[in-house]
Amino acid sequence: MAAWTDPTTVQILGVPSDLGAGRRGVDMGPSAIRYAHLAESIEELGIRCRDQGNVDVPLPERSPSQQPTLRQLASVIRVTGRVRDAVAEALTAEQTPLVLGGDHSLSIGTLAGVCASWKNPGVLWIDAHGDFNTPETTPSGNIHGMSLALGCGRGAPELLRVFSDERHLDPSRVALIGARSLDPEERELLKSSGVAVFTMSEIDRRGLRQVLDDALRQVSSGTDGVHVSFDMDVLDPSVAPGVGTPVGGGLSYREAHLLMETVAEFGAIGSLEMVEVNPILDHSNQTGQLAVELIASALGRRIF
Repeated sequence: MAAWTDPTTVQILGVPSDLGAGRRGVDMGPSAIRYAHLAESIEELGIRCRDQGNVDVPLPERSPSQQPTLRQLASVIRVTGRVRDAVAEALTAEQTPLVLGGDHSLSIGTLAGVCASWKNPGVLWIDAHGDFNTPETTPSGNIHGMSLALGCGRGAPELLRVFSDERHLDPSRVALIGARSLDPEERELLKSSGVAVFTMSEIDRRGLRQVLDDALRQVSSGTDGVHVSFDMDVLDPSVAPGVGTPVGGGLSYREAHLLMETVAEFGAIGSLEMVEVNPILDHSNQTGQLAVELIASALGRRIF
C-alpha cells in the first residue's frame, strides 16, 4: 500500500489553459475554483495552504496549430513542462500539489512530475472519458484526450519527452473510474493496456463503494504514492453544468463526495488535480463551488 500521511501543506498551482481542448473557456477554471473560497476551505481543515499562482500559458491565437492530430502541440509541450517542474518541486518539499485546470492536457505535466518523484506511482483517473487516444486514433486532435495514454508511455514522441528519463506509469497501477464516453479505437487500446476500467455501467451494477475498493487496491498495491486526477465531467451535467465536455449519465452529487471521502479514508492520496471547469457554461459558479467541496472531501472534510 502507498505510504502517505495527512497533508500538512497543500501547494496550489493553477494552469489556465484550454490549449488541449476543442472548446474555449476552461482556461478560466482555476479562477472560478479559487473564487469559491478554495484556500479558506483547505485552511478550515487545519492544513496550511500555499498558492503558487498560475503557470504561464501562451494564448492559442499566438501559436496557431500546425498538426491536425496534435493541436497546439508546441504550446502544450511548454505548459506541461512547467507543470511537471512545479509538481516535482512540491513533492520534493513533501507538500501535496493541488493542480487546478484548465483542460486535461495539463495532466501530462502532472503525471511527468509524479513519475519523476515516485519510483512506483499509482493513479486514480476519475473521468467520463478515457483520455487514451493517440495521434493515430484521435477523432479530434485535441491533446486533452491523450493524457492518460501518454502517462502510460503511448503517444507522440514529442509529448513523451515531457517525461524525464522516459519514466512512465505502470498501467497495472492505474484505474479509470466513471467512463461512459470512449472512442472506438481508444476502447481497444484501453482493453489491451492493463489499465483497470470501471465504467458507469459497472458502478450502476455493483455500487460505487465496491468499485472504489477494487480501484483503490489496484492503484495502491506496490506503490509509493497515489495521484488522483478528477475531471469534473465525470459528474452528471445536472450537478456540474460548467465543464469542458459534458456527458449525460454521470455521478451524482453524493456519489462524487462518497468517492472523494473514500479516497481520503483510504489514506493514499499524495497528489491531486481538479480539471475541466468551464465558467462560461456554468450557472453562478455552481461547478466551481462543487470542485472546492470535492477537494475538501478528498483532504478530509466530513459531515460528522
